[in-house]
Amino acid sequence: MQGMGKDDRALGLLLELRQLVLGWPMPVKVGLLVALAVLSWAFILWALYRLGGRSGRGLLRGLTVLFLLSTLGLGAWAFSLPESVGARFDLVDQLVRASAALSAMLLTVFLLLLLVPKVLQKLEQGDFVAFVAVRHVRSKKSGFLTIISALSILGVCLSSFVLCCVVSVMGGFGADLKDKILNNNAQIRVELPHAGGFDFWRQVLDDVRATPGVLAATPVAQGEVMASSSTDTAGMVLRGIETESLAAVIDIPRHMEVGSFDLLDDPLKLRLLPADTPIGIGTSGEVYLKGRSDVTELGDTDSSPPDVYPGIVLGRELARSLHAYVGDVLTVVSPMGDLGPMGIMPRTRKFRVAGIFYTGMYEYDVSQAYVKRDVAQEILDLGQLATSIDIRAKRIDDVAKVTVALRQAIGRPELSVRHWEEMNRSLFSALKLEKIATFLVLSIAILVASFCIICTLLLMVTEKSKEIAILKAMGTSDRGILRLFMSEGMLIGGIGTVAGVTIGYALMQSLKHFGVRLDPEVYYIERLPVSVEEFDYLLIALCAFGITTLATLYPARAASRLRPVDGIRYE
Repeated sequence: MQGMGKDDRALGLLLELRQLVLGWPMPVKVGLLVALAVLSWAFILWALYRLGGRSGRGLLRGLTVLFLLSTLGLGAWAFSLPESVGARFDLVDQLVRASAALSAMLLTVFLLLLLVPKVLQKLEQGDFVAFVAVRHVRSKKSGFLTIISALSILGVCLSSFVLCCVVSVMGGFGADLKDKILNNNAQIRVELPHAGGFDFWRQVLDDVRATPGVLAATPVAQGEVMASSSTDTAGMVLRGIETESLAAVIDIPRHMEVGSFDLLDDPLKLRLLPADTPIGIGTSGEVYLKGRSDVTELGDTDSSPPDVYPGIVLGRELARSLHAYVGDVLTVVSPMGDLGPMGIMPRTRKFRVAGIFYTGMYEYDVSQAYVKRDVAQEILDLGQLATSIDIRAKRIDDVAKVTVALRQAIGRPELSVRHWEEMNRSLFSALKLEKIATFLVLSIAILVASFCIICTLLLMVTEKSKEIAILKAMGTSDRGILRLFMSEGMLIGGIGTVAGVTIGYALMQSLKHFGVRLDPEVYYIERLPVSVEEFDYLLIALCAFGITTLATLYPARAASRLRPVDGIRYE
């Protein structure tokens, strides 16, 4: 019994300690985790060093195995983590994902450190030029020259690595933006080149749907209005749609946080939502439920007839600015109204929020609202007009061809038929120009690293002048000396280029698959977008290797022009 009492007290102390730790602020907990990780790594490195003795190869093998196990363990943990819901941001989950990506990158680094000596040994078995070039690069007797050679390799490696990372992240942002535009907006749009609608849209819609390459099409009545809730007012773009065909054209119905587009077809069901219906999501990811209400908007009891208003679907940021949730009533004001004694009187109508969507594109979420087409036509004073026809092609790569076919099928020069690239030409042109400019600017870093290669080869020519003279005296031609020192510079640049591109590729692939999420309070994206294009990496490798090869020409030419008598004059 006394032993049981001690066990209970120990268990109680552990529970109290756990509650105390859970109550600490997040920065304190993160700091303790980082300190514990650093101490653990320090102990592991010390143990590996002791086990490996003074052998650097043994230490490298131990670290490679360690990071392999770390990558497998952290990777499995990262893949088992749940995807973040709504705006919830879990710092611990993101630390696990980032640690898995970092561990994979370090594994690649140590694999390269083990692989490079074996590759150099293979190159030594080649011809005379390759043998001497590798021996010069691997020489450990040169002291300062060896350090400069290592710094040259490191400079090219870091420059290539940074360029790969920047290009991949920029390409990821561009690809993410393109994906959001294509999925949440029309791929092709038929509209008038000026404001207003057209009354022959039904015939045009039939012609569009009969055109080869068209997957779906839907008419839209669109206009700008003001919306006001009980607390705030905001401007928005009101889009009148047909719920039957909308989901086949854009993906917004599949991006609903709460509510549904189906509630637009049943206003009475929208008015009488059950108490356990989700009506909104908070900034921390918490779900709000409707709850039980015994009073209507007019202050009557539930026995009185419910106020049935048309439904409206809002973007998440628009709903936040209006402080509106599913089931709330909004007043929409249209500038297109009736002529009265005081001029044009704005047209107003009440709507009930039927749903809130989140596309991940701020411009859509802060301004877009959807209602039934006939309701939009009424409040926008369009009558039976439609302002546009939104179209989705069967294959995104064929939008240009389908656009040309639609122009011929419609045969109405007063209508404008444009695809998504034409509608967003300036945006994507700016992104492309930014990517090219960034590539050129960061290539300067590789150029700077190539200066270090020039200095290395010039110092090597000065130090090896005696050997160069002996080689020439033995019959080596000027062309052979030129090839020798160019091979040394190309070897330094090649090792740095391959290492930088490989490490960058490993890190970007890890970030792409593990999916590091960003804080939604700072960045309006779910996760860090990464696009790994093999062509970009190949282009970076070719540019880096080309720049470093050009850097070898001057010192190699200086070595080839050295006369044997000048090399041994002072010996």
